[in-house]
Amino acid sequence: MHSTHDPYVRVRGAREHNLRGVDVDVPRDVVAVFTGVSGSGKSSLAFGTVYAEAQRRYFESVAPYARRLIHQVGAPKVAEITGLPPAVSLQQRRAAPTARSSVGTVTHLSNSLRMLFSRAGTYPPGAERLDSDAFSPNTAAGACPECHGLGLVHRTTEDLLVPDPSLSIREGAIAAWPGAWQGKNLRDVLDALGHDVDRPWRELPAEERAWILFTDEQPVVTVHPVREAGRIQRPYQGTYMSARRYVLKTFADSRSATLRARAERFLTSDPCPVCGGSRLRAEALAVTVGGRTIAELAALPLTELAGALPGGEGAAGVLTEDLSARIAPVTELGLGYLSLDRATPTLSAGELQRLRLATQLRSGLFGVVYVLDEPSAGLHPADTRALLTVLERLKAAGNSVFVVEHQLAVVREADWIVDVGPGAGEHGGRVLYSGPVEGLAGVGASATARYLFDRSPAPERAARVPRGSVRVGPVTRHNLRGVTAEFPLGVLTAVTGVSGSGKSTLVAEVTEELPGVGRLVRVDQRPIGRTPRSNLATYTGLFDVVRKVFAGTEEARRRGYGVGRFSFNVAGGRCGTCQGEGFVSVELLFLPSTYAPCPDCGGARYNPKTLRVTHRGRNIAQVLDLTVEEAAEFFADTPAAGRALTALLDVGLGYLRLGQPATELSGGEAQRIKLATELQRGRRGHTLYLLDEPTTGLHPADTAVLMRQLHGLVDAGHTVVVVEHDMAVVAGADRVIDLGPGGGDAGGRIVAEGTPAEVARAAGSATAPHLAAALYGEDAGAALHGEDAGGRR
Repeated sequence: MHSTHDPYVRVRGAREHNLRGVDVDVPRDVVAVFTGVSGSGKSSLAFGTVYAEAQRRYFESVAPYARRLIHQVGAPKVAEITGLPPAVSLQQRRAAPTARSSVGTVTHLSNSLRMLFSRAGTYPPGAERLDSDAFSPNTAAGACPECHGLGLVHRTTEDLLVPDPSLSIREGAIAAWPGAWQGKNLRDVLDALGHDVDRPWRELPAEERAWILFTDEQPVVTVHPVREAGRIQRPYQGTYMSARRYVLKTFADSRSATLRARAERFLTSDPCPVCGGSRLRAEALAVTVGGRTIAELAALPLTELAGALPGGEGAAGVLTEDLSARIAPVTELGLGYLSLDRATPTLSAGELQRLRLATQLRSGLFGVVYVLDEPSAGLHPADTRALLTVLERLKAAGNSVFVVEHQLAVVREADWIVDVGPGAGEHGGRVLYSGPVEGLAGVGASATARYLFDRSPAPERAARVPRGSVRVGPVTRHNLRGVTAEFPLGVLTAVTGVSGSGKSTLVAEVTEELPGVGRLVRVDQRPIGRTPRSNLATYTGLFDVVRKVFAGTEEARRRGYGVGRFSFNVAGGRCGTCQGEGFVSVELLFLPSTYAPCPDCGGARYNPKTLRVTHRGRNIAQVLDLTVEEAAEFFADTPAAGRALTALLDVGLGYLRLGQPATELSGGEAQRIKLATELQRGRRGHTLYLLDEPTTGLHPADTAVLMRQLHGLVDAGHTVVVVEHDMAVVAGADRVIDLGPGGGDAGGRIVAEGTPAEVARAAGSATAPHLAAALYGEDAGAALHGEDAGGRR
């Protein structure tokens, strides 16, 4: 039995996901990195085992009444963990985006700023002091009454609602109205109210048109439907709703993203005329600190905000000092270009995680394990040093820092490394090495070791010659000010620059309407589905092929089963108990409901009759449980399935199961599934592919596999543009467009462009020294820029 002061976290018999009874000891009070190829099991060890067990123990200590309010956490599959302190997790999963969440609310900096205005602000003569809540747009006391604290008002016009005035109402002149029965009902109600629904819209009197589109009245009238042969339709009471009212209601209340997006097409968003977009009441905007309102200070980049805060004594001095101290770790992590009012949904996953990390620095916790999920994601190499400093400070405060990481610069600086592998999925799940970083050099089976200790220059490659270009700009948006860029066609272009320099904003301006683009494919990291019913097989179209294979078996034909029988999303072949979900909700007395495998199908999703149909000895549930690699062998004689499976293998996803729910996939995996789906399509003509940081979450070995595919696309005559921080990828591009020189207001212009070799020599570029190191080796790259190997001049 280990003592309570054991300096190690000792894991015994971890079997979560693909882990194979793993035993590992990781020291406390160090920065330990967990490495390995994508799907090797490193996240299963760090998050699925260590953090999950720490969380479970915490919940065990909570009173049963309080526990029922907390989402239940299942016990991880592990025999024993000793020496485990409390844990804090910072993952890259983002919560549902909300317009009210901002940089200020995530970091709690808004609270400090509101307190400063409440206690130490300059008020107009005779005005009474306001509580800090009155300075928040998210409270009834502070929100502008016109826009309810959103800063925008949504309006619509006749031109938007009726794009073709030559049509009559019956012919669909009011394009904003819904289709099917609901739209027919509104037309019938108008007809019953006495309006001419067969006259061209433009011939109706202006006053009548305005009432139809914009009235807030909701008259109720008896509708006598036109009789149709074979259908009995009785009169009913119909309520009228104007087109504007319908669009605004759908946009505000609908849970369907499709319906909301459709409604948004008929709306324009303008700054609120009452608060000017500041989101606050006039009373709050009348208070100033240092001559500025709270809205003006919240709009400043954090680096400027720190300098704009006035000094002073008493409450003002204390509050200003506290605010400055809270801003410091955020700017230290390279996020000084953000403003407090920047909405959370506009941030990348990496930016959001680093904001939370900065907040933890101020929390004063000690004796805990921080488990971080790739904190370097979306981080330019120039900002990595600041991240390492923050991790060291967390350690120095008496904490243990466990980091799942792929960026080699972070891995090299760690105190301890746990390398999981050697491959992905079934070929991984073992700890190859646990110890000081330099000791990994002797582990021949480690894919990490091959890249970690190889500092040789990138192989020389002749740059392709473009065959024309796509011109974008001048672009004035966010921090871009009149920027014009040319993206060459028929080559691979990397867009680089520090975080917040304007890369994604510039690339977003490339549209199909631009001359020379032709077909445009954006491959982003958004989820491929938001429910467990969406999975790898359904998204890629592979499931359609699988169902046809099963419907074509002799047993299925004998039983009269069609392809619908083998879908778990429709009644018939699926399990009736769990409705094809594979699990059921179990109600527990005094505790929240929990989920358990369905008692009838055991998680298989189908009913027994469907499962009796087999293809080559496996039923459809067993086929969905195959990995992509196993399925490629299983369906070797089915060309339609082979195309999709080969494309998934080509982007390094052989370890995923066919039925793996979309909710379990990382952003990088979702992006590669989208790319694979695109690769399996027959590509006719030129296509321009836009990828935003495709190597996020990828081990260098997986990056090499992905880049082979992207270079293959270019060799086939297409154009690829990547926004990228990985210098190994940038070094292999044909052209580089580097933005900067800094982030936010300090960025937003092109500082260098040309071949990788040309950009590597550019003065004033934050990318150049790191690109030079990738091209020529660290010593030669440092010499080129007059720096030592540590990046110091």
